[in-house]
Amino acid sequence: MTEMPAQHAFEVVARAAAERAHALPEPIGVVVEIAGSSSQVVFDLAGLTVLAEHPDPVTAASGQVGSQIKLRVGNAWLIANVRSLRLDDFASGRVTAFIDFLGEGDEERLTGKLYRFRRGVTRYPTPGAEVYPLTTSDLVQVYAADDRAHIEIGSVYPTEDIRAALYIDAMLGKHFALLGSTGTGKSTSAALILHRICALAPQGHVVMIDPHGEYSAAFRGNGALFDVSNLQMPYWLMNFEEHCEVFLTTQGADRQVDADILAKCLLAARAKSRVGSEIPKLTVDAPVPYLLSDLTSLIQLEMGKMDKASNSAPYLRLKTKIEEIKADPRYGFMFSGMLVADTMADFLQRIFRLPGDGRPISIVDVSGVPSEITSVVVAMLSRMVFDFAIWSRNEPQRPILLVCEEAHRYIPRDDDGSSVGRILGRIAKEGRKYGVSLGLITQRPSDLAEGVLSQCGTIIAMRLNNDRDQAFVRAAMPEGARGFLDSIPALRNRECIICGEGVAIPIRVSFDGLEPEKRPASADPVFSELWREVGEEDHIIRRTIAKWRAQGR
Repeated sequence: MTEMPAQHAFEVVARAAAERAHALPEPIGVVVEIAGSSSQVVFDLAGLTVLAEHPDPVTAASGQVGSQIKLRVGNAWLIANVRSLRLDDFASGRVTAFIDFLGEGDEERLTGKLYRFRRGVTRYPTPGAEVYPLTTSDLVQVYAADDRAHIEIGSVYPTEDIRAALYIDAMLGKHFALLGSTGTGKSTSAALILHRICALAPQGHVVMIDPHGEYSAAFRGNGALFDVSNLQMPYWLMNFEEHCEVFLTTQGADRQVDADILAKCLLAARAKSRVGSEIPKLTVDAPVPYLLSDLTSLIQLEMGKMDKASNSAPYLRLKTKIEEIKADPRYGFMFSGMLVADTMADFLQRIFRLPGDGRPISIVDVSGVPSEITSVVVAMLSRMVFDFAIWSRNEPQRPILLVCEEAHRYIPRDDDGSSVGRILGRIAKEGRKYGVSLGLITQRPSDLAEGVLSQCGTIIAMRLNNDRDQAFVRAAMPEGARGFLDSIPALRNRECIICGEGVAIPIRVSFDGLEPEKRPASADPVFSELWREVGEEDHIIRRTIAKWRAQGR
């Protein structure tokens, strides 16, 4: 016969159970409905009021909109986010909450504590299951960074010591977007993230397109800075579509006639060069050096032929436009006669940081580029990143991160078919297959092209004041982040909601401070102080007019 267990064995089990029960906080509600990702629980209003005075800030916030709660299922804890609250019965203090499940962790048998948290839910609770507040130690486990490469960018709200981590490979592998209204600290936050990436990967390859000249001040110590004075971007790197955007001035049927003439003459001009003559099947898009003088001579030659398909007007339009651009000093950074040599390898090395030499980021300041060709310059840079990735597929891989500030200017919702919108849209859809990551920074996400934001695997949303922008971001974010999204209009400066591939679960973050020398030059003018300063106005005006007339700095 099997022996009965000794009496002291029962005492040990009973004592362990009592300790475990004592370690658990008091429940604050019960589950009333389970419906997949979203369910309902009922809180006691009086209990929430008492809980708000708890010394642990995480416990004190439990039960509020955007906070987290936990529920036990077997030997596991489920973590859920509170999406919304509704007072059902004032007399009884019954508060109904909609919750979204975020993930689950194991329960330590003796203490009842949460450990080994992971995203996703394998078992759901049953109606009647008790709901408990989260503690700081629970939140440490939830947001603890695992062994994957990551950067720390701030602290998890509402704590000050739990660090918020972004998983770099997951974030960059599927693109990211940083969104926020003007004045929320968006530029400083972007600089912080890029500084942390550069510190993690000092031999990385990051290209940032800076339309306002803000970021050069932030990356003087660890970045390569380019503007119209040293960019030296050869015009012959343009493909045919970009040539058309620069050289063609007509629309409709006339534009097609002009384009046909340009294609024929451009191909002939490329073929005349030494590099072009060595390529058996040369195309009009091939980045082969050619002389602008050869192009205009060929146009002149075609115009003189008796069997040409049209009158001389298209030829004259093209020739005049090319000569006009050659003579304009504002275009010197691109159309200078000094840029005819085959410097493509040197250009790619400089811009893509190959090798990085401890300066892994290129800041390309396009604020001094004439507005007529700004989009073409951005299109060229973006396309070259993508084309380099495609044509180097059989080589040792060198992934590149392309960061585009003011992205809504280049990928607009009502795009008219511009080359920059097309290439950035293609990178958003296909870039990750070739090792190209896209980082979009914008203050107007609703003005972005349809579908581009949904291609971003990680979304970092700061305060958005516009209802349309909020709705657009809400549609792009996963279901489990809805409770966080509702707090977007109430975020303070330099706070954000992060969801997607770069984080374990949706998270509200307060960004770290950034040293003054690492901040972009994006501070607002202090009117109350600057308007007190007087003197030297005549010198200011004289110097400004001189630069204005010279179209330079």
